[in-house]
Amino acid sequence: MFIWAYERSAARYAAVRQSLGEPDPFRLRHRAALREVVGAVVRGRMDKKQAAKHVTTWTSEHIDAAERERFRETAESELLGLHEGNFARYQIRPSEFAAWREVWG
Repeated sequence: MFIWAYERSAARYAAVRQSLGEPDPFRLRHRAALREVVGAVVRGRMDKKQAAKHVTTWTSEHIDAAERERFRETAESELLGLHEGNFARYQIRPSEFAAWREVWG
């Protein structure tokens, strides 16, 4: 029974791992920076225009020139995709997220 359960678990893990793909090295390298800039936008209750300006300014001050455009695009994409199921990864409290959503639209 144990061996059967173990083999089944291993097969499920392999299927899930394959469906997720490999982690993005760029996002892994910049995860703390993404957490910081996305968190600042939400905590600052910035609308889309303010957020775009903040992300651009922050990126130019903290990210190497060769990676700035990709980082800016990634940060903006994360903000656009932020929802109730993923905001916690940016260490944002539910009350902060709810207040920001009212401004964000």
